[in-house]
Amino acid sequence: MTEAADLAVAGLSAWYGDSQALHGMDFAVRRGEVVTLLGRNGAGKTTTLRSIMGLLRRKSGHVRFAGEELLGRLPEYIARKGIAYCPEERGIFSSLSVEENLDLPPVVAPGGMSHADIYALFPNLAERRRSQGTKLSGGEQQMLAIARILRTGATLLLLDEPTEGLAPVIVKQIGQVIGQLKARGLTVLLVEQNFRFAAKLADRHYVVEHGRIVDTIAAADVAASMSRIENYLKV
Repeated sequence: MTEAADLAVAGLSAWYGDSQALHGMDFAVRRGEVVTLLGRNGAGKTTTLRSIMGLLRRKSGHVRFAGEELLGRLPEYIARKGIAYCPEERGIFSSLSVEENLDLPPVVAPGGMSHADIYALFPNLAERRRSQGTKLSGGEQQMLAIARILRTGATLLLLDEPTEGLAPVIVKQIGQVIGQLKARGLTVLLVEQNFRFAAKLADRHYVVEHGRIVDTIAAADVAASMSRIENYLKV
């Protein structure tokens, strides 16, 4: 861990029932960084995000955000400290309109984006603001899932596989949005299978295997480390 970290995770272990999924995760994310967790399916990346958010009951170690220990706190407490989680399944309410979905999460801190800010960032959503969730494409649902947490004033965004199953043009747009969020000073912890996408955005990559960090690769070292990265990610 580092004192300069916005998020500092140390010795984080977690269980689903009697099955241990995390085995002492150690990593840090500084304020304003985009950092990725890389690894094969089942490595423990999503479990790490869920553990940070307080969604797993059985866990040990440390999760510190802005210097405060959050391990053992309830998810609603963690959300109100300024951490927002965008799960892979997106969680769009199909019977509600885009605007109604946007307004669901409570504002937890000043500085959240207005509807106008969000629609400038996601022009597709501005065009579909009255549309029900059932009428949105997969890409529009992903945009809405990210947009929804930007209203809250959260400063740390946990994004789980935001490009999964999306067309290349939408993937490019999501990448541009994450770049703009970084430029605004937000901190992003990104779980992403698409390394080519993540490599364009991240300051640093943590490689996860069997519930622990096995390697750290800085953005400046990616080109020289491609064979190593491909070996980690191959099925």
